[in-house]
Amino acid sequence: MAIKRFFANKDNTITNAFKSNLRTRGTGSNQGASDVLEVFSIYGQILDVTNNSGSQELSRILMQFPVAASGSDDINTARTAGDIPASGSVSFYLRLFNAKHSQTVPRSSTVNIMAVSQSWSEGTGLDMEEYKDLGYSNWMSRSSDSAWAEVGGKYHTASYTAANGTLPSYTYTFEGGTEDLEVDVTSLVEEWLATNQQNYGFGVFLTSSHEAYYSGSTGLNTGSIIHNTAGAKDSYYTKKFFSRGTQFFFKKPMIEARWDSSDKDNRGNFYYSSSLAPAENNLQTLFLYNYVDGQLTNIPDTTLIYVQLFSGSTEPTGSPLQLSISAQVASNNLYVVTGGLSTATGVYTASFAATASATPLETLYDVWGAGNGSLAPGTAQVTQYFTGSISPSVRTAKQENTIPKYRTSITNLKNSYSRDENARFRVSISDVGRTPTVYTKAVASTPTRIVEDAYFSILRAYDDYVIIPFGTGSANSYYTRMSYDVSGSYFDLDMGMFEPGYQYGIKLAYYLSNRYVEQEEIFKFKVE
Repeated sequence: MAIKRFFANKDNTITNAFKSNLRTRGTGSNQGASDVLEVFSIYGQILDVTNNSGSQELSRILMQFPVAASGSDDINTARTAGDIPASGSVSFYLRLFNAKHSQTVPRSSTVNIMAVSQSWSEGTGLDMEEYKDLGYSNWMSRSSDSAWAEVGGKYHTASYTAANGTLPSYTYTFEGGTEDLEVDVTSLVEEWLATNQQNYGFGVFLTSSHEAYYSGSTGLNTGSIIHNTAGAKDSYYTKKFFSRGTQFFFKKPMIEARWDSSDKDNRGNFYYSSSLAPAENNLQTLFLYNYVDGQLTNIPDTTLIYVQLFSGSTEPTGSPLQLSISAQVASNNLYVVTGGLSTATGVYTASFAATASATPLETLYDVWGAGNGSLAPGTAQVTQYFTGSISPSVRTAKQENTIPKYRTSITNLKNSYSRDENARFRVSISDVGRTPTVYTKAVASTPTRIVEDAYFSILRAYDDYVIIPFGTGSANSYYTRMSYDVSGSYFDLDMGMFEPGYQYGIKLAYYLSNRYVEQEEIFKFKVE
């Protein structure tokens, strides 16, 4: 599973908007327990006689996430436990979900996403109309006994330099005004994880050019009003998101960790090196899975692990085959490949390109073992751990690019799962139109195709609401790419991410002939 979600542990909307009497402002109001969060800017609701201009009313969102908290559900604990990768191998996305309402929405508006630079308390207020619920935090104060360094909250901006420097900030533009917000905030989260800066959460509010205009006579903020001569003389209201108190399970504010966890074991689709393919396509990877009593376990050996490749009709014979990339041990005349330990416990990998022999379709045997670092060409490992077999293929040029059609099944799908399961789904792919003979059906299982770029998506069955979209793109965006081995494709799914009592569907898509082809089948399961 290459996606993990962390939900906000506090959030609030703060505002200097007028109450319904249009005389007093709700600057002391608190909405920490409301089920929505709100961003708006209203210009000119009343006349500002002193400055001969319209009034300014603003609201801003505060939210904080468990990055390095003391509990078991924070991002730092997950990384320490190996549930998410190290820095550079994972992306973090801030996700907020639009809350529909009947008021005007701010079209063509842009919001800032900035790190809050002071601590604040959430509060228990609910009233977002009359601003009668008072408490902390609010527009003027961040806690019961402390004011903000600036009205409306203090944030890490280009003009604010903390002891250890500034933090990155982001923007997001809403064209129609009803979109969800999704922003890659990896660099900021990594700063918090590295403890370079204290995590006080995010502030989300309109940019200075979209917040309302106000020109103070002193050039400074006046009371609760922000001096903003670059501001708009139009109103942008109102953008609402669901808060952490919402009843909608999948629409709470979250930081979503995404990474590509796919393993590509070429034992079932092994190709000899070919001048028809670029170097990266000629590189083949083999895996060794060391299961002890049903558990993946590291091999208790401090020496190097090697792989030697042999050819033969029934068993490994002769000298190791010559391999053709620089990852081999040079002193051994390219006869021995050094195996490496993958990121998973008890899983070892070796990547290399193999040159075809005189009988290229002869079975290959990969022999894994320990060596002392100075094996002579053609000699065996000091200790042999495992011998596997490979049926290699040879690449041939094709004159046309046709899109294959497949029939897909999930061979181990259950009707229901519990929320404490981390389930592995085994995907079987076969050619459409293949008609096995009676003999084939009786003596052998249908061979599965290996699709190297295959992805999954999860939707809620009763309304087709997409819970996890297809993770296609670049770098860490491939977060729903499936792994494969000699038995076919597979992926893992953390059932704790799903609301119990509902049925969900699995959709699959394959990257074929330079485009993504969504498959027709939907595989349904329930979470209890």
